[in-house]
Amino acid sequence: QVQLVESGGASVQTGGSLRLSCVASGFTIRGNCMGWFRQAPGKEREAVAAIYIYSVGHVFISDLADSVKGRFTVSQDKTKNTIYLQMNSLKPDDTAMYYCAADLNVPLGGCKTALLGRGEAMDYWGRGTLVTISS
Repeated sequence: QVQLVESGGASVQTGGSLRLSCVASGFTIRGNCMGWFRQAPGKEREAVAAIYIYSVGHVFISDLADSVKGRFTVSQDKTKNTIYLQMNSLKPDDTAMYYCAADLNVPLGGCKTALLGRGEAMDYWGRGTLVTISS
């Protein structure tokens, strides 16, 4: 069965760092569109970053939220079928539930668009991991 399991969420102080993990099972992340989203209470879901491993040694990465550019980095480890979100210089505005998602039906060229469309086309979602940043 297809499953995405996030981990790494915690409560940290402003300026701290966290590394979120998303372990995929039931499919291989290679050749599929993956991404990170976040949603704060009362606000719309926001795409954070997209990642597509399209061949051995080649990865497409697109930062999608201007507010996190230069602070967040998405990466992958295909041997572990896992994607990551390294978050540095955290701010209170980063407080949200963070979700990992996968779209198994779009090619590389449509991956970024799939996430920017609020993830409506994403096929699978993790349960989320909570990140809380205190002042």
